[in-house]
Amino acid sequence: MFIDLIRFERAISEFDAINAGDPNQEIFEGRTYAKELLYAERMTVMLQHFAPNASEMLQLAARCQHICRWKISRDSYAMGGAGYKSWRAALYKLHGEIAGEIMRKVGYDESAVAGVQMLLRKEVIKTNLEGQILVDVVGLVFVQSYLADFIDKYSNFDEEKLLNILRKTCKKMSIEGRATGLNLPLTSEIAALFRKALALV
Repeated sequence: MFIDLIRFERAISEFDAINAGDPNQEIFEGRTYAKELLYAERMTVMLQHFAPNASEMLQLAARCQHICRWKISRDSYAMGGAGYKSWRAALYKLHGEIAGEIMRKVGYDESAVAGVQMLLRKEVIKTNLEGQILVDVVGLVFVQSYLADFIDKYSNFDEEKLLNILRKTCKKMSIEGRATGLNLPLTSEIAALFRKALALV
């Protein structure tokens, strides 16, 4: 399908400009990044690796997956499962609204906006190929780039608790996503934990 590259690149640039304003920072390979900008770039790289023929809408959704995530903190919602779900729902709404504003600004129609917003809301996963691909990419980015830090942050968790958390991520992934995860360049510790989690799915 034809892609208007100028429009597409303008949307990506606008997404990145907003995420560059993330006050949270992360150091990667000696360089300091705005946290959500680095996450967005990682999502794009992983999507290109996992689904090199991804549609324009899927590429856009991957790039703005966490846009302005820092504006709604987890602490603003009650602890526990219900609070977590409410927080995630609020984030999905925020990401969709901001993505929609930018897409309209650069010339996308309402059909395209609705398509990206649907992907961001994670409403249809197992029954929608692109929705599943996005979930797979989210899981792969987490395992490759964030699982080690997660383990360090929650060093008080025993292995069983860590495996239960990781198992939930693995359960959302497709067979293809899980297989790709097994071939990621992971440390031996992370690879072993991932394999154990997969065995529990």
